[in-house]
Amino acid sequence: MTDEKAKLLVKQEMYLEAGIHIGTKIRTYDMKKYIFKRRDDGLYILDLRKTDEQLLNAGKIMAQYRPEEVLVVASRTYSSNAAAKFAQLTGVQLIKGRFIPGTMTNLSYKGFREPKIVFVCDPKGEREAIMESANNGVPLISLCDTDNETKSIDLVIPANNKGKKSLALIFYILARELMVAQGKIGGYDEFKYDLGYFEQMYEEKKEVPVAVEPEPETTAAAVQAAPEAKPSEPVKSEPAKAESAPVPSVPAKSEPVKEEKK
Repeated sequence: MTDEKAKLLVKQEMYLEAGIHIGTKIRTYDMKKYIFKRRDDGLYILDLRKTDEQLLNAGKIMAQYRPEEVLVVASRTYSSNAAAKFAQLTGVQLIKGRFIPGTMTNLSYKGFREPKIVFVCDPKGEREAIMESANNGVPLISLCDTDNETKSIDLVIPANNKGKKSLALIFYILARELMVAQGKIGGYDEFKYDLGYFEQMYEEKKEVPVAVEPEPETTAAAVQAAPEAKPSEPVKSEPAKAESAPVPSVPAKSEPVKEEKK
């Protein structure tokens, strides 16, 4: 642990700065036990100790599965961005954006997945993933804010699942825990990624146009060369002179040969 006194996964200041504990003005009955207090402005505050404890439990549970058996579903921009970095570092499966109905139930679907455990970032936006996981008996871990319901969720991680910094910190912690469990790093000191890395936009989109750029350049060069050949086209009238070539010699030479033989 980096904070020995509080025995937290990260220093308390990091949690507070990321706003991982800040909920909404709505509190469901399911999330009541994870609430620390209600502020004067009406916002509910989550208990950091429970958030930290559940993050640690989530890391331990996912570490029991092979990376390809773990599926992370992230439908929102901030969650999908941080989750993409997490998937890149740990090798787990990832579905960004809308979860297509039948992803885990329709065998004929091209994007069919059959995970052993599912991690959801937002129970509201990823309800279909929760339903299919429950129907298939697949264990489910989910980030839950104060306004979420926890039905069919096996492990609740109480956290601000909407903020960019909060989500970056969540996947920062989970990536570090999983990489230690996978043996990719020997300890926290060897984890060389900071929060900024998980906040940055995923680089996959930037790499695609780079590979495509050289192709239009070659075609453009060919197009530029084409107009240079056009001025030579009027010169092609010279083949007309070749039409007079067959008239003089070929038939005339063959006739005298026959007469000499006679």
